[in-house]
Amino acid sequence: MRAERTLSGSSALHKVISWNLLHSIGATAENVAELISSYRPDLLLMQEATSDMDQISLLCGGYYARVPLPGRIHGLACWSTTPFLKAPASCTIPSGPIVKRVAQIIHWSGGISFANVHLSHGQMQNRRQLRSLSDVLQGPAAILGDFNLVGPTLMPGFADVGPKAPTHKMADLVPIRIDRCLVRDLRCSNARVLPVFDSDHRPIEVILSQA
Repeated sequence: MRAERTLSGSSALHKVISWNLLHSIGATAENVAELISSYRPDLLLMQEATSDMDQISLLCGGYYARVPLPGRIHGLACWSTTPFLKAPASCTIPSGPIVKRVAQIIHWSGGISFANVHLSHGQMQNRRQLRSLSDVLQGPAAILGDFNLVGPTLMPGFADVGPKAPTHKMADLVPIRIDRCLVRDLRCSNARVLPVFDSDHRPIEVILSQA
């Protein structure tokens, strides 16, 4: 059963997966196609996606868009089973001291807006980057991706509904939870961390519906 089907008396359910691919030395397009085949997301958000991911639609069908980070070989990408309401766009957010950051804004099924993010490591900076998206996203909205953030997000109006299990090992030693999902005017009925494929991050999966 696909996640977007409705349950009796409830709004549509959307299965969304977010995954940091570890750019050119991590997951391949074939690995992503395997994840899509195995877990059947309605919407997949990817961080550190290279041009290798541009073949995803050839492998899996669906709809795809990628936004490179300025000056980097990788960036943000999204794949959907259904057409986007409008073409996904790049949104500039406050940059870190080394890497210029953008968010990928996706207007999707049911009038839900998504921000796909890969935030800076600085713990004050990444929280500023999150807050900058609050006014960009209209109506029911979700922010997913690699937050590089430890502790509370301090994001007014949004609830942290992502899985609580670790998604990454800092310095390959310390398990930390930095892949997150924040929502506004949405309900999360299930959240889990998926097995590792070929990246240093584990994918996260959430089932969302309108509140």
